[in-house]
Amino acid sequence: MGEFKLGKQLNEGKTKIVYELPDHPGHVLLQSKDRITAGNAARQHELEGKAAISTTTTARVFDFLNSAGIRTHFIKQESDTAFIAESCDMIMIEWVTRRVATGSFLKRNIGVKEGYRFCPPKLEYFYKDDAAGDPEWSREQILAAKMVCGGVLIGPDEVDIMSKMTVCVFEILERAWAALDCSLIDMKIEFGINQKGEIVLADIIDSDSWRLWPSGDRRLMKDKQVYRELKEVTAEGLETVKRNFMWVADKLKEFTPKPQARAVVLMGSPSDMTHSEKIRDTCKSYGVPCELRVTSAHKGTDETLRILAEYEGEGIPTVFIAVAGRSNGLGPVLAGNASWPVINCPPVSADWGAQDIWSSLRLPSGLGCSTVLYPEAAGLMAAQILALSNHIVWGKLRAKQLNTWIGLQMADKNARSDK
Repeated sequence: MGEFKLGKQLNEGKTKIVYELPDHPGHVLLQSKDRITAGNAARQHELEGKAAISTTTTARVFDFLNSAGIRTHFIKQESDTAFIAESCDMIMIEWVTRRVATGSFLKRNIGVKEGYRFCPPKLEYFYKDDAAGDPEWSREQILAAKMVCGGVLIGPDEVDIMSKMTVCVFEILERAWAALDCSLIDMKIEFGINQKGEIVLADIIDSDSWRLWPSGDRRLMKDKQVYRELKEVTAEGLETVKRNFMWVADKLKEFTPKPQARAVVLMGSPSDMTHSEKIRDTCKSYGVPCELRVTSAHKGTDETLRILAEYEGEGIPTVFIAVAGRSNGLGPVLAGNASWPVINCPPVSADWGAQDIWSSLRLPSGLGCSTVLYPEAAGLMAAQILALSNHIVWGKLRAKQLNTWIGLQMADKNARSDK
């Protein structure tokens, strides 16, 4: 298995085997099988090539989520049919998010029409027990079970964190699929506790994990539901399922397109470089390409307008950020001549701070540039504007908010006397 020597088998499921990696403590190898199952293995068949398709799908999804900032166990794809991950103690709950009512939800909730849309997404929990048919659990049942995984008691804080992560993961992937004109209807995920005691997204995410309807049309579904609904499983039917799974794996390559938007920081003087570089660094942390330019609206108005026309003429959605102290003419001049958004972020001085800010706020009528005081806020605002039409940026923003929330939740837990 390449550079990795396999140790003992740690676990075997219906569609994968987990191996210890003795030369790499804290890591495991997940080997997929050429097997497809449904109804807790009541229906199961060999499907040549499924292991490779499943591994490719999982690797591309986890790579995408990792780049967005979601904490996962995934490290890298090792072969066509296996990947390396952090060793985790798995939590025996499936976390399901639904945007549209369909499938088993309709059977458990008589009277709900198929197609009912959940806003916000509907969150459900299922205890992993094949013999019992993976029964639905409530939040209270999870807490009452007092599960201990990786030395961590799964209490209210942990359940809240995983619930928040589940919806966040769904929304990030939903946006990505929507950019490809495909509706993510629902999905299931699992979590584990790594050796640092952290909650991480774990297991696999492949075409067994979700419902996907191209163009929002159930008749075009590309997920395992096609296999579930086969009245008779034939070679032709299995080939259709395989083609659908390959379609999904191929589409995932389009999740991360070349950047289609940008920010441009225009500073009135080279002395503003440090301030401007902080804006650029923040933009890049959210996946927004950012360029720096030096131009003075007072001393070189024609050049400022030429630079503006250069960027607008390229047709790439752009947010302009004006960095100019003292009397800020740069932001208003840009706003008065640009069709793209303009943000003022003046480098405030201690002696003339109030006056510097006022020159960015007190604008002639017809100008709409906003003003923020901190370079990090300017980069964040530019990212939020561009996220309206860019799922990559939106996903990074969403993951950043999630991780901030988790940090506060854990800080509160550590501070409480009931921890």
